[in-house]
Amino acid sequence: MTQNIKIAPSILSADFGHLADEVKAIDAAGADYIHIDVMDGHFVPNISFGAPIFKCVRDVSNKIFDVHLMIAPTDAYLKDFADAGADIITVHAEAGPHLHRSLQAIRALGKKAGVALNPATPMDFLSHVIDDVDLVLCMTVNPGFGGQSYIPVHNKIKAVREVINASGRDIDLEVDGGITPETAKDAIGAGANVLVAGTAVFKDGADKYADNIAAIRHSCSSSISGA
Repeated sequence: MTQNIKIAPSILSADFGHLADEVKAIDAAGADYIHIDVMDGHFVPNISFGAPIFKCVRDVSNKIFDVHLMIAPTDAYLKDFADAGADIITVHAEAGPHLHRSLQAIRALGKKAGVALNPATPMDFLSHVIDDVDLVLCMTVNPGFGGQSYIPVHNKIKAVREVINASGRDIDLEVDGGITPETAKDAIGAGANVLVAGTAVFKDGADKYADNIAAIRHSCSSSISGA
């Protein structure tokens, strides 16, 4: 692995009562992306927030806003999140009947397009849409809640990395779920270059955000160097 590792704190674990301040804090603490987990209580068993809440915090950071839509259907809401300021919009493979059309719609809105794979989602279809994605998100938990334990789907992450490399395109491989300094090493070793971390970043309060991000980043560096 030689890719520049990016850390994407998930604001699902932030203090929603002070969300703008939390986004500012993780920006200052060294976040590369700001990860926005959108849940609808239908596609996943939880409800988080929609585009209006996200729009309220867009102006407090210039970092990449990485919006992960855990909703179904998705197409009717893509423009709302694009207009709210998303830079990347990721949809789940199972969230609609026409994945290719959804990815095209995201790109037509001028945004980068991502596809998310749950732990049990087959990845065979990926080669058919690889030219339409800018990010592939491998879930290492079943989506819906923060704070879950990491599911080691390393063979899938490795297989996705092989598809990306074969495409010859600059595509992020993101891993989301149960990321800690310990599990980060495994995810990076399997081929990821973007790590979503919620609890591991936001635990212990804002004074520790920089240390928590640095701990994950150091673990990744150790994995890459073979330490």
